[in-house]
Amino acid sequence: MHSLGWLVAANLVGLWLGLSLLWPAAGNLLAPFTWGRWAPLHMNWQLYGWCALPLVGALLVWCFDGEQPQARRHARLALGAWSAALALGGVAWLGGVVSGKLFLDWYGWTRPLLPLAMVVLWSLLAWHIARQWPRLTRAGRFLRGGMLALLVAVPPVLFWATGRGMYHPINPDSGGATGAAVLGSTLGIITIFMFVPQFLGLVAVRGVRAFAVMLAASWIVFAVIDRGNVSHHGTVPIVALGTLLIWVPLLPLFWRCYAWPAGAKSWLVAAAVWWALLVVTGWLSFLPEISEAFKFTHALVGHAHLAMAGLITSVNAAILVAISRRPTPGSVFWLWQAGCAVHIAAMLGLGWGETRHVADLFRGEGWTQGLLAVRLAGGAAMAAASVRWLLIFLRP
Repeated sequence: MHSLGWLVAANLVGLWLGLSLLWPAAGNLLAPFTWGRWAPLHMNWQLYGWCALPLVGALLVWCFDGEQPQARRHARLALGAWSAALALGGVAWLGGVVSGKLFLDWYGWTRPLLPLAMVVLWSLLAWHIARQWPRLTRAGRFLRGGMLALLVAVPPVLFWATGRGMYHPINPDSGGATGAAVLGSTLGIITIFMFVPQFLGLVAVRGVRAFAVMLAASWIVFAVIDRGNVSHHGTVPIVALGTLLIWVPLLPLFWRCYAWPAGAKSWLVAAAVWWALLVVTGWLSFLPEISEAFKFTHALVGHAHLAMAGLITSVNAAILVAISRRPTPGSVFWLWQAGCAVHIAAMLGLGWGETRHVADLFRGEGWTQGLLAVRLAGGAAMAAASVRWLLIFLRP
């Protein structure tokens, strides 16, 4: 319910932003809460709320002993601290306390909020793992101990990254999203996705060792290529990023190696489709001339929604089904998928048009207004699906 609650909140803000794009004068109704104040809420609540909390839930399932009386109380404490940080952050962002750095708006008095919530979560995970330690196998100790060692670095790194001296909003020394940067971040997502069945305690029905070998090989490619300010005109970055294409079939095949609940399978099929579109279009948009044309247009925003509203949402929905053992109604599934497809198609269309007639967007020409209306309709469908989804979970 924490996950879906933040999804609904972020979607409603996104719906208002879509309406403001179509009718800018509507923003006057809520002045001084203008576009620049609402946008951080939409993006940060989606990333740190909806995109993150189902994975937090999977960690709680993996590390908490459900037989212990403290498990439910500790889970509520961890989730409550996380949601409190998001709520307080929203108050600050709506008040204009922002850094100007996308997804790193923990600024001023909000800077320590999410790291503190992460410390609460880590401490509770460590407490439960310590209680289980004598009963764990050697492999269980290695995996849980290694996970704690990795996660302990996240709060200080996040606090450091949100500082004024790091990742400037406008950095003339940055080469942008190089092939190595995109390859590394995507491999990180693949790695997390491959641990999710383990976190959820799903039974493996086929061997997965070959997938682990392929993942290790992909990380070796990332380790040996040049990183930093590397041009997307170079052959090596293009080829290195192209190695992700092998994961278009491999990741769905890996998911099929586990016995997912029946209600999760439709979401995993949708995730496989979005994943294929994301990787293929991501590689194509990195190529010379295509990258220059689509950079800073609605097409780039559409690609981000392809990742978050398409892939991440579908995987997170499968996680929630596995945790709750409550399948999602078909109406929610299809309304979300259709709305997402319409929303992304409208933004890709806008981006394609911007590359040829950029001034039309600022003049409010008919074709741009039409596509913004289509985008709003897609967003409304996703918002409606999320509201219905949450109401279903709130039923006794």
